[in-house]
Amino acid sequence: MNELLVAAGGGTLIGILAIAMLLRHRGSSDRAESKRAHEQAQKREPPVELGETYEFGITEFSDHHSGERVAVGKVEGFVLFTEDVPKSVSEGDVIRAKVLSFNKGKTSADASYEGK
Repeated sequence: MNELLVAAGGGTLIGILAIAMLLRHRGSSDRAESKRAHEQAQKREPPVELGETYEFGITEFSDHHSGERVAVGKVEGFVLFTEDVPKSVSEGDVIRAKVLSFNKGKTSADASYEGK
């Protein structure tokens, strides 16, 4: 009976280790994809222009570098961090935002909320 319990416990441990390794690999795969996307963004001109207003869906909210809540969305794969978004706006909502500035490498931009 003890051998059966030890075997069952060992099988459970192996299963847990396998799951942990899969999750770890998935995380490194996500990081690698993010790095590739960032490198590609550095090689192209931004698909947005300063002072122009664009419409896009919010994918998430972040604290970005300002420490304040900003909406994150993309225009043709280009990331816009949008400030002054009302609390009534949620992930998945489509908004309009005016591009204010680019980051150092022009791989993303800051924008100001214009409306829904």
